[in-house]
Amino acid sequence: MAGQLIEKSLLKNFVPPSALNAENFQELAQKTFIEEVPAGKTIFKEGDTDRQSIYLVDGQLNITSSKGETSVLVSGSEIARHPIANQHPRKHTCVAKTDARIIRIDADLLDILLTWDQLSGIEVGEIQVEEDSGNGDAGDGDWMTRILQSKAFLQVPPANIQAMFMRIQEVPVKSGQVIIKQGDDGDYYYIVKSGKCKVTRTSKTGSELTLATLSDGDAFGEEALLSESKRNANIVMTTDGTLMRLSKEDFNELLKEPMLSWVTAAQAKEMVANGATLIDVRLDSEFKNTGLEGAINIPLFMLRLKADSLDPQKQYILYCDTGRRSSAGAFLLSERGLQAYCLQGGLAEYNSA
Repeated sequence: MAGQLIEKSLLKNFVPPSALNAENFQELAQKTFIEEVPAGKTIFKEGDTDRQSIYLVDGQLNITSSKGETSVLVSGSEIARHPIANQHPRKHTCVAKTDARIIRIDADLLDILLTWDQLSGIEVGEIQVEEDSGNGDAGDGDWMTRILQSKAFLQVPPANIQAMFMRIQEVPVKSGQVIIKQGDDGDYYYIVKSGKCKVTRTSKTGSELTLATLSDGDAFGEEALLSESKRNANIVMTTDGTLMRLSKEDFNELLKEPMLSWVTAAQAKEMVANGATLIDVRLDSEFKNTGLEGAINIPLFMLRLKADSLDPQKQYILYCDTGRRSSAGAFLLSERGLQAYCLQGGLAEYNSA
């Protein structure tokens, strides 16, 4: 049965929870309990679809494959830092060899926290703001032109762009007005029509770090919509201005889905045979544990920085455990004009194909 909350120092031993930033790690720790397991008890069986990442805290476990091959997992070992036989549906049966202690983490919660975490930290040098021409009445065409000429919108069907401009709302804003608050749910995708705003992030101590300044034609707010999680920064107007905003539902329908191309495991394998490259967007420690042969590892938080080193003539297939991190990564690469695809069903689908 689940018992006391896990100590944070103990949770820090496990991968990938140890890589989360302080706020997300704290959230995970508050939802993670130690479970006492008597010797002989089955923790999971082959074929189970529990959607949990399970870690061994103390004791020994027998891990048996469908072929009847059994290995022993010992707490404190390097392999025990990773989730136990972490494939879904389960490909193994796990039984406690001795009295043991384990933790169970909701795999979707962990994946959302990792996605949010890795999307949140690298906007600083990635936003290119053109110099102001000095003509304050440059007209409505300026922000539209910058958006339509961006690589992102080259992949969006013209009918979707037309629908976007029909559904987008114009919102007047004042200097000092908070547009997005860190920790809130994602509701809109924004484009700056006129004016300037700053991107800040609040630390645990309450101090604010300014990450970037945005102006006419710059877009923001997609991170929380892509990862279906909380806002990872604050956006505050530094001048009066006008924003254009698109609802989450319209963003997903008109922009996100057209820019994401999903491929099945069979299609991915055929593409790889014809020269496509697999990119594992998980953390280095996850890749070393269960990465696919021939794949390259570019963690999601590094994708913006590494995008320029990728070949625009090549096809890239991004994968993770579930498809959540890889879809966010594929969107970011697609924004930069690269041929990016998402592996449907993630690693489990690929390994079982």
